[in-house]
Amino acid sequence: MEKRTILPGAHRVSLFLMTFFLVYGSTHAYAFVKARAALGFGTGTALWVVPLLAVLMCAPIVTHLLERNGMEGAARVSAYVGYVWMGVLFLFISLNLLSDLVNLLLRAGAAVAGNGEGWGSPANGRKTFLFLACLSLALGAYAALEASRIDVVRVRIATDRLPPSVPRVRIAQITDVHLGIINRNGMARAIADRLRAEQPDILVSTGDFVDGQIGHIDGLSEIFRGIPAPRGKFAVLGNHEYYAGLPQSLSFHRHAGFTVLRGEVITVDNALRIAGVDDPTARAFGGPPEPSEAELLGGGPPKQFTVLLKHRPAADPASYGRLDLQLSGHTHHGQIFPFRLLTRLAYPLLGGDHPLPGGGTLHVSRGTGTWGPPMRFLAPPEITIVDIERAPAGEAPR
Repeated sequence: MEKRTILPGAHRVSLFLMTFFLVYGSTHAYAFVKARAALGFGTGTALWVVPLLAVLMCAPIVTHLLERNGMEGAARVSAYVGYVWMGVLFLFISLNLLSDLVNLLLRAGAAVAGNGEGWGSPANGRKTFLFLACLSLALGAYAALEASRIDVVRVRIATDRLPPSVPRVRIAQITDVHLGIINRNGMARAIADRLRAEQPDILVSTGDFVDGQIGHIDGLSEIFRGIPAPRGKFAVLGNHEYYAGLPQSLSFHRHAGFTVLRGEVITVDNALRIAGVDDPTARAFGGPPEPSEAELLGGGPPKQFTVLLKHRPAADPASYGRLDLQLSGHTHHGQIFPFRLLTRLAYPLLGGDHPLPGGGTLHVSRGTGTWGPPMRFLAPPEITIVDIERAPAGEAPR
């Protein structure tokens, strides 16, 4: 009997495709049922609506295949159509689920009050459907606009760990830019312009800098190489660097002027230490074992101000008291509300500053770019500016 070996990579792909079609297919089925119930169209209409929905559902997979085969123009069209549809569909599903919940509560209230059908009728009519569809389109347009408006979030930290010769260090953090088939030169230049205006000493990227088949991206690395950062540019890898291809990702970072820290610590101007760790995805792709965070940071409180670059916003209890600042991203703050409610289940520490036991702060960026739909709703993109200042006499460090 012949034994067949299933490669781990092939198994991951199969699992991803099964999950994708189950979840995304279910959302399309729900939208179809809603539309048919509200509009009352017959079999003839359904025979062209269903194939159209199937094409839109498969657009992300088609985009990936086109990109892999070097058909970049077609891949870009497929990506824009497919991912904009994904964003609008998510908003439409969310609004309809909220409508269903309100309708259910009204019916429950009517039943408790003994009024039978007196408390509202089902919110499944034609007018309700069209209103929610138009609202989804309007929110989608706003979300696209919000994604283009980059906020600057400022964090100030006073410390007694900077030497007198270096009274202040300014770090600029970008994360989750997802340069690729959609996020390209326009976004890169907008980010670069904001960074130049802030004049950072150090520029860091905390993962997912690139996405997709980055070998087809021209000119983007030069845009980031041209950003002044006199004390250096440092980066760590996120999960999407591995999806894009590790050799290409590392090459892109180097051409953009970044030093990639993979389980390494570097000292900058004898003033502060910057440590960086790989995303856990490295293990799934056969990456070499790294030292633990605690081993990397060393025992006891740091003598120099210590910054940890880590893609995912998870704090390691073994590292408490061994760092002053952790910079992370990954969550996009949910990107399109109400997806944030699901994101919080996996990552309770979302955007903003979170104090760590034993001292130190974890700052979680909302992300600078977008993944999938080029939209953000109630989660504007962010560049983080961290001013680390030597604490004046009498001021308590924090």
